[in-house]
Amino acid sequence: MEKMNTMKPLFPHLPKRLAGLEDLAENLWWSWNPGARMLFKTLDRQAWKESGHNPDKMLREFPRELLEKAGVDEDYIRRYDHVMEVFHNYMQPKERHLPVTVSRGHEFVVAYFSAEYGLHRSLPFYAGGLGFLAGDYIKECSDLSVPLVAVGFMYPEGYLRQQIRDDGWQENLVESINREAAPISKVLDKDGRQCIVTVPLTDPPIHVAVWKVAVGRVSLYLMDTDVKINAFGDRGISARLYIGDLEQRLRQEIVLGIGGAEMLKTLGIEHYLLHLNEGHAAFALLELIRRHIQMGSEFDLACEKIINYTIFTTHTPVPAGHDVFPFALIEKYFHSYWPILGLDRHAFFQLGIHPEKPDAGFNMTAFALRLSGSRNGVSKRHAAVSRKMWQSLWPEVPEDQVPIDHVTNGVHVPTWIEPKIKLLLDKYIGADWLDNHDDPAIWQLIDNIPDTELWQTHQWLKVKLIDAIRERTRQRWVSGDASDSLILTGGAFLEPSVLTLGFARRFATYKRALLIFQNLERLAKYFKDRWRPIQIIFAGKAHPADDPGKRLLQNLIKLARNPQFGGRIAFVEDYGEQLGQYLVHGVDIWLNTPLPPLEACGTSGMKAALNGVPHLSILDGWWEEGFNGKNGWAVEHDPSSVNPDGSDAEKIYRILEDEIIPLYYKTAENGVPHDWVKAMKATMQSNAARFSARRMVKEYRDKFYLKGMHRKT
Repeated sequence: MEKMNTMKPLFPHLPKRLAGLEDLAENLWWSWNPGARMLFKTLDRQAWKESGHNPDKMLREFPRELLEKAGVDEDYIRRYDHVMEVFHNYMQPKERHLPVTVSRGHEFVVAYFSAEYGLHRSLPFYAGGLGFLAGDYIKECSDLSVPLVAVGFMYPEGYLRQQIRDDGWQENLVESINREAAPISKVLDKDGRQCIVTVPLTDPPIHVAVWKVAVGRVSLYLMDTDVKINAFGDRGISARLYIGDLEQRLRQEIVLGIGGAEMLKTLGIEHYLLHLNEGHAAFALLELIRRHIQMGSEFDLACEKIINYTIFTTHTPVPAGHDVFPFALIEKYFHSYWPILGLDRHAFFQLGIHPEKPDAGFNMTAFALRLSGSRNGVSKRHAAVSRKMWQSLWPEVPEDQVPIDHVTNGVHVPTWIEPKIKLLLDKYIGADWLDNHDDPAIWQLIDNIPDTELWQTHQWLKVKLIDAIRERTRQRWVSGDASDSLILTGGAFLEPSVLTLGFARRFATYKRALLIFQNLERLAKYFKDRWRPIQIIFAGKAHPADDPGKRLLQNLIKLARNPQFGGRIAFVEDYGEQLGQYLVHGVDIWLNTPLPPLEACGTSGMKAALNGVPHLSILDGWWEEGFNGKNGWAVEHDPSSVNPDGSDAEKIYRILEDEIIPLYYKTAENGVPHDWVKAMKATMQSNAARFSARRMVKEYRDKFYLKGMHRKT
């Protein structure tokens, strides 16, 4: 299969001397390499901004005469040649971190299936943490040269754009992706047409067009049902992420799992470990079992074979996060499938039954747990919670021995480290620190950074954040579709000199976005304090079908409008990757208030910590592993309290009053709060290496991939 841009230039107006910009624009490597981004940005800063930091879109619209001018600019050419050399060296074959081949000479890879990928705002195929975890994972696999291919959906309508109505209610807007102005390409068949794959055993047949995203050395293959050959009702299966309609959701997961396995076969990728990132793609297991049966295996033996080389990662203890489909729907779509496996209706249903809830329906997590040889949660605590949740699948095994391991999530350091913070690290730690950034010893050298320089850099990033928020409010005001009060709640009153808390995540009720508002009178004192005020920036989307989450958000808007709080509460709408970058770089404290034990891990706080932003969080998820008493503040939840929310809020108030506010505003004569900067440094020293995607990928390799490949070979 060939990429479309190998057939003819995508940007024919590029001067020959700058022809490499096309290869660079079409590989997301540029998104985590500041020097590559600067190549596009310095062509024209305004054009870069208006493109949404999307070089594919920018180059398509960029005037030829300006490109020709850059092509003879000696300074630009020097930088261009350097970046292209680094890029070409990066793309050269490296020593594989999984140097294993199967018998008969076939190269062995990891096939990573996920319903969403958070890579860049130009590819809106993500809803939240799960997607950015998947995006960070495949970026790090590229950096480590892990032989991996990724499988997902090319959602033409993305997830959702969020706009807040004047009454504070979230409206869900659709913005279709422009495939021609994104770093994505068609996969072509031998005849030069886009590759079309038929999902096995669907009636009527469902077809998917295949697209490819180059993520460094990793290929992400995306399926799209919006093709003319499909029946009209089938064309929208992959239209949007996390469809609310159960039947359409089931059809989506059939296409993702069974269709994804068939797509890899069509592409010539048949020898792989299967890594399922959540249960959405678990039907891939059925397709692999079917293939073994076609080759002569009985069902039990076929299951044994695929169990040996399947890894399943579960991401949530929240019941709503586990897809359960009514048996009638499963029968509708699989009644012709199970006879091929040698099963009857009852035996097929048993594959997905939760023993404690046998009448609830076909549970995709129970199904994936049964048919995977390696299983893991995404933090130490989450694994313990998962073992308790799913012990009924192994009734003869004590809870602490239920075979669910853990690999705590991590974040891709090159993506989430702010370039100005990176420059400080280059200067005081050494230019090669990024090569070994999962070594905790490297981060101890942060003490070499002068407090003044780190503080001034952070303050610059805070101003950048607030400027970006104010620009958003200005644009919303110019649009004329929002009241003055709604504009003001968007952040118009934010001040860079004020202690700033950030809370940005999906607006699900268990995340308790409004926990800090338990005592409004007490909280108002912090906002209105003349000498030591605080302000809070909120962002996040509620799922389109989550009315309780939308009501939570609406209540927050009402609170932000209340003059009692002095304009110190801001809600920034349409939270996405770009705003997320600004927030984790620019706030002073990252606030997290989930109801334990429902936070499986959480990665936004890791991103903030990487940039020197301390954490104030309920002890849950990753923070149980990350907190050491010097790198932030922890709130221990007491579930036995008569009023757990009130109890947790009271602890937060005390920490703010007694520790955080005094520490932040205790400054030396030069204006630097040295004790606060000490906490910033401790945050980076203790968390950056430990919660990096590099450490995470190496753990998956050592715990699961090497074992699975040994079984396979």
